[in-house]
Amino acid sequence: MLLVIDVGNTNTVLGVYDGDVLVHDWRIRTVIDHTVDEYGMLIYSLYKSSNISSKQIDDIIISCVVPPMLNILETVCLKYFQTTPLIVGPGVKTGMPIFYDNPREIGADRIVNAVAAYERCRRDLIVVDFGTAMSFDYISPRGEY
Repeated sequence: MLLVIDVGNTNTVLGVYDGDVLVHDWRIRTVIDHTVDEYGMLIYSLYKSSNISSKQIDDIIISCVVPPMLNILETVCLKYFQTTPLIVGPGVKTGMPIFYDNPREIGADRIVNAVAAYERCRRDLIVVDFGTAMSFDYISPRGEY
């Protein structure tokens, strides 16, 4: 199974996929002063309540717009899942061409949203994210950001 973690300024959303099917998801507050073990135990309790074992997780992907959280969650993945996560950020190839003056200025959350929306719809679209800051992103019919 795949664990995906989307860290936003206000909330962190976790989801577990079995193939293409989202089997569980949770929303927790983003707290930068929690320790690795506090996050590990929190995720463990979410899993336990959903009858999921950490041993079932084969891969992990993290999208994070809160830099202090990245090291914490990467360590959680290594310590509690024995898995090195894929960190979505500048330089990660998503298959989506980004036509933006400075692509490194676009948050990982916006890129992940754009890729997921295009994969789902396969047409031109506007992606609206009502996160801490509302964002609008246009994706061309050819899947270009």
